[in-house]
Amino acid sequence: MAAQHPTTALLLCEVVMEILSWVSAKPLTRLKLVCKSWNSIISHPHFVKLHLHRSPKNAILLFTRTPALTLDEKEKWSLVLSSVESFIQNPSSTPDAQENRHSLHLQDWVVGSCNGLVCVAHILGHPNNDICDIWFRLLNPLTGFISENSPCLRVNVNNVFGFGYDESSDSYKVVTVIRDSSGTVTAQVYSFGGSSWKTIDSFPAFPFSAEDNGHFIGGTLNWLGLRNPHGDDYDWAAVTLDMLMIVSFDLKSDTHKQILLPKGIDEIPDKEPTLGVWGNRLYLLHDYKNTHFIAWQMKEFGDENSWTQLLKISFHHLGVERLLPEFIFENGNIFMLRGRRRFEEVFYDRRDNSVKRINILANNSYFIAFDYVESLVRPC
Repeated sequence: MAAQHPTTALLLCEVVMEILSWVSAKPLTRLKLVCKSWNSIISHPHFVKLHLHRSPKNAILLFTRTPALTLDEKEKWSLVLSSVESFIQNPSSTPDAQENRHSLHLQDWVVGSCNGLVCVAHILGHPNNDICDIWFRLLNPLTGFISENSPCLRVNVNNVFGFGYDESSDSYKVVTVIRDSSGTVTAQVYSFGGSSWKTIDSFPAFPFSAEDNGHFIGGTLNWLGLRNPHGDDYDWAAVTLDMLMIVSFDLKSDTHKQILLPKGIDEIPDKEPTLGVWGNRLYLLHDYKNTHFIAWQMKEFGDENSWTQLLKISFHHLGVERLLPEFIFENGNIFMLRGRRRFEEVFYDRRDNSVKRINILANNSYFIAFDYVESLVRPC
């Protein structure tokens, strides 16, 4: 058989790449085994980025904790991958699904998810003081990729994390925000593949909770916190509106700025509000006079005039006395909220004003949901 003309071979390769770029990520991990040329195409960085761009953003990642069943067992941390559709249809069984489950160490904490990669902090505390050692690594649950650990970061226990992607340098970064005993807040930045941490002095605020990971959007990590915090045991009743701020940290320049709150907020909420990113939109969620739940959406990230009140609904209609926002689905149409009972989740669909309550944590003592996209990304 005559050899193919180079131009013909190139065109065939481009056709194969175009077709494969529309295939979902999981089958592609098997299609790499078809032949050497397909393996070369699917593994190429250009193809990986093209495929990521075209991948549907319809998956979520659950970080769950399963309690020990016997005295000899230990509680278990796991990652569970799920499509949004299957989770909404059957949320009570999804955290227990064995398919697409990935076990983690007991000392692990999921910092965030970006482009199919999950950033995990491995935290070892020192029993006699408030100091801990932390190593960070990246993993791709779909492909099984695990990065090398970051250099060890020794910090006090007053710290929060954030994870995101700097497109300008094609690098993934983790940020640790730390408050010392004097109330001074600083940040440490690490770019995966590097050899050291970079210190950012004079961080302007500290988030409310150690579980409040930085929210990644538009090349930035965002936290909702208090100016000049003086300790963990602050009295929320004494907090004023001018103390509340959104800090946005730019991963390209390693600088931060303030994002103004929606102009419609003219008094401090009764309970600590929640910041979140779902579906590539920034949300601010809070209660109003302990009677209503309000959701604000920033339609264009960075444009403070684009804050829009998406939802205001009474606790009475939801059938709850208190709320803890968990997740937002379907472009801001479905809200998942923690209800009055420990394991009760409330699903509210603003399209038809319907409310559904589900006992979602029957066999799990804890979970956090993250936006996720299946990908082939494997950073250098």
